[in-house]
Amino acid sequence: MAPLRSRGVRHDHADHLSRLDVPAALHTDLGCDAVGVPARHGFRLLVRMPSAGCVFADSAWWWWIVPAGSDLDLTWPLPSHYARGARVPGAGTRLIRRPAGPSPYTPPIPLYLMACQLTGTAPRWPAEVGGPGRDTV
Repeated sequence: MAPLRSRGVRHDHADHLSRLDVPAALHTDLGCDAVGVPARHGFRLLVRMPSAGCVFADSAWWWWIVPAGSDLDLTWPLPSHYARGARVPGAGTRLIRRPAGPSPYTPPIPLYLMACQLTGTAPRWPAEVGGPGRDTV
């Protein structure tokens, strides 16, 4: 049986996660993951972002579409949630913001920094990224 579709969300009943469906006209060549924050932070985060792609929301969470692998070497601060494959808990999530251009993605580094700021968490970068101990030529 094909998955049910409702308001931009595909429901996979096997694991009780819903996949956020990006509108077909937008290019998702980089794959899709999602970063969620509790709804109480959603609007504050959205208005502070210099640019945002697709944003989905329900009564409890707001979700930003980011390129797949945007969690590589990053620990997203609590209470944010990183969802690989844009598969999120719950149902009833709907698209609330569509970008003006052809890309569905919110840039992950500014989103990460804003999530850290909103949660009062210091950003944590891997030691290899320009940190001490790096060989210089």
